[in-house]
Amino acid sequence: MLSKKKEKVQVLSTGKLAEGIYEMWLKTDMAKEPCAGKFIAVYPKNRATLLPRPISICERDKEREALRIVYRVAGEGTKEFSSYKEGDTAEILGVLGNGYPVEEMAGKRVLLMGGGIGIPPLLELAKELRENQCKVQSVLGYRDAQLFLRQDLEKYGEVYIATEDGSAGTKGNVLDAVRANRLRADAVCACGPMPMLRAIKGYADEEKIPAWISLEERMACGVGACLGCVCKTVKEDAHSHVHNARICTDGPVFSAGDVDI
Repeated sequence: MLSKKKEKVQVLSTGKLAEGIYEMWLKTDMAKEPCAGKFIAVYPKNRATLLPRPISICERDKEREALRIVYRVAGEGTKEFSSYKEGDTAEILGVLGNGYPVEEMAGKRVLLMGGGIGIPPLLELAKELRENQCKVQSVLGYRDAQLFLRQDLEKYGEVYIATEDGSAGTKGNVLDAVRANRLRADAVCACGPMPMLRAIKGYADEEKIPAWISLEERMACGVGACLGCVCKTVKEDAHSHVHNARICTDGPVFSAGDVDI
């Protein structure tokens, strides 16, 4: 496994996928390792913004040694990233966090559920699951009909859509689409806003199937030092004897049964 490192990398390409949603391909040998569910920290050049921005890995290209990130412009740091062009450089720290246990799901029917900016990490996950002979079904939740990454995910399995305004697919959320299409699976993997993840945790309990969820959280250091992204856990931590875990290092992916959300 590659140890995490900080490096200056070349921007291979950039683009706008939807209103406020951008992508960037970065040249780095971090792409050599499986990374479904993991993330990198990207440092703005404007040091007034101080902290790096944690961004999930959307896709990796082993042959080109490149990582793809897809992110929403939410502040000054990500606004700066959206102005980058081919040939620019970026400073990143990675690969960070723990991802989805792909090998544990080998050969199974896996249901992927993503909401909003929780959709991008599902692409690399779908790819790695297919490499492990899984049947992949993706359920993607959007606000409206700007269906970014839909066609990318269709390469690896069936895709179902839910939109809040009903402009595409099922009107409602991802679980509404699951029920409308009578989908069944042996395992669930999800990423998105906390209300969605709480509902998916309940759904997995009802269906008596394992679920892994990626918690979206604001982070500062990204390496577990600042304790700024702690979540509550069911089990007591053996070292500190508290019911807490650091999302950046113990996660961002957790077994749904291990976290109290």
